[in-house]
Amino acid sequence: MKVPLKWLKEYIDLTLPPAELAEKLTMAGIEAGGIEVIGERWDNVVVGEIVAVKPHPNADRLRLPTVDLGTEQQTVVCGAPNLRVGDKVAFARVGAELIDGHTGQLTRLKPAKIRGVESSGMVCSEKELGISDNHQEILVLPPDAPVGAPLAEYLGDVILDLEVTPNRADCLSIIGIAREVAALTGQSLHPPKVSYEESPPPIAEQVAIEIADPDLCPRYCASLITGVKIAESPQWMQRRLLACGMRPINNIVDITNYVMLELGQPLHAFDYEKIMGRKIIVRRAEEGEIIVSLDGVERTLSHDMLVIADEVRAVAIAGVMGGANSEVTEETTSILLEAASFNPASIHHTSRSLSLPSEASMRFERGIRPELTIPALKRATQLMAELAGGKVAQGVADVYPGRRKPKPIRLSAEKTKALLGVEFSLEQIVSTLTSLGFECQPASADEIQVTPPYWRGDIQQAVDLIEEVARIAGYDKIPTTMLSQPLPRQNPAPIIGLRQKIRNSLIGYGFQEVITYSLTSLEMLRKLRPEAQPLEPTPLRLANPMTADQEYLRPTLRANLLAILEANRRHEEDGIRLFELGKVYLVREGDLPDEPEVLCGLLSGTREEKSWHGDGSLLDFFDAKGVVEGLLAKLGVAASFEPSDDASFHPLKQAAIVIGDRRLGVVGELHPKVAAAFDISEPAYLFEIRVTDLLPFTLEHKMFQPIPRFPPTVRDIALIVDNGVSHQQVVDIIKGFSLVKQVTIFDVYSGKQVPEGKKSLAYRITYQSPTHTLTDEEVNKVQEQILRKLSQQLGATLRG
Repeated sequence: MKVPLKWLKEYIDLTLPPAELAEKLTMAGIEAGGIEVIGERWDNVVVGEIVAVKPHPNADRLRLPTVDLGTEQQTVVCGAPNLRVGDKVAFARVGAELIDGHTGQLTRLKPAKIRGVESSGMVCSEKELGISDNHQEILVLPPDAPVGAPLAEYLGDVILDLEVTPNRADCLSIIGIAREVAALTGQSLHPPKVSYEESPPPIAEQVAIEIADPDLCPRYCASLITGVKIAESPQWMQRRLLACGMRPINNIVDITNYVMLELGQPLHAFDYEKIMGRKIIVRRAEEGEIIVSLDGVERTLSHDMLVIADEVRAVAIAGVMGGANSEVTEETTSILLEAASFNPASIHHTSRSLSLPSEASMRFERGIRPELTIPALKRATQLMAELAGGKVAQGVADVYPGRRKPKPIRLSAEKTKALLGVEFSLEQIVSTLTSLGFECQPASADEIQVTPPYWRGDIQQAVDLIEEVARIAGYDKIPTTMLSQPLPRQNPAPIIGLRQKIRNSLIGYGFQEVITYSLTSLEMLRKLRPEAQPLEPTPLRLANPMTADQEYLRPTLRANLLAILEANRRHEEDGIRLFELGKVYLVREGDLPDEPEVLCGLLSGTREEKSWHGDGSLLDFFDAKGVVEGLLAKLGVAASFEPSDDASFHPLKQAAIVIGDRRLGVVGELHPKVAAAFDISEPAYLFEIRVTDLLPFTLEHKMFQPIPRFPPTVRDIALIVDNGVSHQQVVDIIKGFSLVKQVTIFDVYSGKQVPEGKKSLAYRITYQSPTHTLTDEEVNKVQEQILRKLSQQLGATLRG
């Protein structure tokens, strides 16, 4: 909301400097986002009067006006068509900073010779002064402009750019801000006086009003002005509209905008002669009803939108924009002026549905009290009678089906102190609220009854009144006190740190995090079961789902992650690595669902980006398993892998993730039928870990281990074992010996030189002691014990 201070001064005696006023409003909850000074660069621009206009001797389109500046007269070259003797103008002397009318750049005025005539100055247009974009004509000032006065003093202004909160519709008006300033400074408010003559016949005999849908329109008022003449609005009104960011159009439209800015009530002017049947009907639109709005766009309406109609068609979209079929034009002579109150939710829906925001809809959306309609209607009617030369019909049409008696709110000093922590007497509270326009009546010895003024629709209960007291008294005036007790000890949430560690680790491995909806469909979940097995776990259905695609709470993250892979695979040539960390929802009989936190990761595509030295090999099961091992190692958790039978994975390429004696997840290749169900054409690998169950293992205390001082000894062995013996079984036996520091498999072979039904596993074993350097005899002895145990438990033999 832009507030010109010259306009504001009409309603209140301002004594504060602009910066101090902005500070006071900000501290009262109406933030001043900026201060704009109009005329800041008009140091060498003064008011002048044209005393003579002569033709240019060498140019038909140029003329030579002589301008009286009070102390001197100057003749300059000018090409404007509206040079008239006796007009007051803005004259820029040499050295003035002006905006170039052609380039829009700020320039300093210099003496010039134009077609052989010296010109040391300029008669300015609005664009050159930075007032508007009008460069075709010079700015003509009102006749009362004092000759020789600096233009900045006469025409300059300071504009406050205020950020008004959504609940304060009353502050989207100049008088609304004036009320706030009056309460903050102790000044008195001077609202405009409204009076005008009325002429018969009464308006009731000339127009009828019907509200068909009072739930969307609690009040509709109208006045009738005949015999008006459409023309430009006066300069003072145009300047105020421009200062507030609105474009002047004509006197009738400008008056409706002016009163909206002044009082906060949107108005609309209809051409009375275009209202069929001389009747206004406020109704819901017919489904598919079409109206051409004032911007020339044909708009299709729905039944949940409100329109203003006559007996034949819709003539306006209520609270948003008028219709072209009832627009005020230069031929208009009679005006039907509307002031109404509309349902805020309805206006918000209509404005957003039609992508048609407006100054009117912005105010209606915030909630305007129905009582504001009559004051605004009468003020605009007065201005139309004065500025458009019209006659006002007797009375106003006022249909008010939504009338409600205001309810007083009880307030006490004790309750105010309890909420604010500072004591205000009942007299102070009454004085503060009265300055804001509230009506206060005693209810008891220590309580008052407060009735909010008609312009304050945001006041509903006692806490709202207490907020008003704190605002006007000043939040900065409320004393600060120390806490009576120390702050309670913070209870750490380990899961937050674990989430961050997981994210950081996976991002370091080249993964990207995704966040998907918690809702899914039965169709998506069934894709995870290749043989149409029953869904496990059973998904939890919403009682009132919005769509079939979001009907169930997700029991797993897999389906959404695979859908993202399918959507992105066609756009990505290289490998894709995704993960999601979020909650799943598991049914619990007779209770709310369990919501464990789960990590699900996915890998697919090539191992490396395409390059001249890359081989283009695809990611495989061991890449996914390596990510899981690396992640758990960073979390300080030791894991092992066991056979698994998860139906969503390839039966021969999956493994359960085991920590301690608990299975906390699974890793493996996606089942080919599941991949086909999601339209995934190349192998994809998933891993899933229940983070909630993983958390306790990450909280175990870690023992410090010094860096070994003594060198390791490395031995390689190749074992022949049955095909059914797993790598994990071999590693568990080898790591069971205290001197074994590390075991790494470096070869797996089956074929020639290996008996049928057998395979060869080659390991590199690192031996190390924390107390001394190992001898060959010590290492040989331990290795013999390892081989003996492998032979006894697994039937392993050394490969010759």
